[in-house]
Amino acid sequence: MPEEIAMGKPITEDEVRGLFSLWNNALATLDSKQVAARYAKSGVLLPTVSDTPRTDFTSINDYFVNFLKLQPQGEIMESHVTIGKNWCQDVGIYEFTLGANGKKVKGRYSFV
Repeated sequence: MPEEIAMGKPITEDEVRGLFSLWNNALATLDSKQVAARYAKSGVLLPTVSDTPRTDFTSINDYFVNFLKLQPQGEIMESHVTIGKNWCQDVGIYEFTLGANGKKVKGRYSFV
């Protein structure tokens, strides 16, 4: 039996917040599959502009096929990061600017 299990380097708050940039950059590609690939296999998307929970790659991708037509780019307005042992979360408020029509849409987010 091993004497000690080596743990990875703990993630920092800045690194947790940086994960949003990876997701937002995927939005900028306007490729729904790139965005959907940012979600875990067992991830759940509670969409900003839909009341239908998405619980697998196909349904998450389907949501983004339509949402990306609006050319969204997000900005975090309020962020609350929590870091645990081998997990982290960033929850708060973000705002999308929709390039297709210039409108802004605010929503809650939870990244775990």
